[in-house]
Amino acid sequence: MNRLRKGDQVVVISGRDKGRKGAIVQVLANGKVLVEGINLAKKHQRPNPQRQVQGGILEKEMPLDPSNVAIVNATTGKAERIGFKTLADGKKVRFLKSNDEVLDA
Repeated sequence: MNRLRKGDQVVVISGRDKGRKGAIVQVLANGKVLVEGINLAKKHQRPNPQRQVQGGILEKEMPLDPSNVAIVNATTGKAERIGFKTLADGKKVRFLKSNDEVLDA
């Protein structure tokens, strides 16, 4: 079970975009994450008329290491650490370490 999942609201805690918030768009197979509107790089795209691709300079989201992002607590709006615990019914869930709030219902 991964600490970060698609759709989680995260804040960048180090690097060029430190302090910016966004939602996770995708968790890649190598463990890195794509965050919406964060870590943008310019890509020069050559036009391809057969595929209806227009050329130009595009801004593309690049992967971030999961150690550089932290989950945002919805109530406080601050970065939080995540832990795992097993509920009474045997289900494994993620929780916020500061207030024991369960993330997975």
